[in-house]
Amino acid sequence: MGEILSNYDVLAAFWGTIQLSILGTVGAMILGTIVAILRLSPVRVFQWIGTWYVNTFRNTPLTLLMVFSILGLSFILGIQLNTTDISSNVFRWAVVMLSVYHGAFICEALRSGVNTVPAGQAEAARAIGLTFGQSMQHVLLPQAFRGSIAPIGSTIIALIKNSTVAQVIGAGEAANLMSTIIENEGSRFSVFLIFAIGFVILTLPLGLLFTSMSRRLAVKR
Repeated sequence: MGEILSNYDVLAAFWGTIQLSILGTVGAMILGTIVAILRLSPVRVFQWIGTWYVNTFRNTPLTLLMVFSILGLSFILGIQLNTTDISSNVFRWAVVMLSVYHGAFICEALRSGVNTVPAGQAEAARAIGLTFGQSMQHVLLPQAFRGSIAPIGSTIIALIKNSTVAQVIGAGEAANLMSTIIENEGSRFSVFLIFAIGFVILTLPLGLLFTSMSRRLAVKR
């Protein structure tokens, strides 16, 4: 194990995975919130758009989305997110696809959070003249985030683990390095142990944090 750590920059690989996960989480939170608002909108067309998004991307394998981003969007259609650096282009597409895929799960987590808000609060917001947007901003969404911390946390942890899927397009830093080490050193238990411990270090504290937050910030009925 010491030989592997000295010959390969494992920390740098995990730093790349952390960057990919953070950016993907930010994108997923933004997209998921927007889609949740669409699904809760009183406008039927917006509801259909939100439903289509969730049903489409929740049921599409992430691997397929990753491959489609490079082979379909980047190479065939010529949509480049970075025209000068191939590795940066691949990394950015990986962030986009992680965001798009997990945004559908964030949306459903927020919808479950809205269900924790007493119905009388939405009715009271309408009664005092708040618009749908104002009700979402000031009444529903703040409490929905509190009520959905646990499922949002699970989705973020899943995103971190799913970042390894980006390896299929050459963007999963830790997964790429593991493949390189296995190719050079052979399939050794120590290789898998190093990367397993690395992902446990990334995900276990988050799981404990979100569990604690969900208990402290739960919406009181």
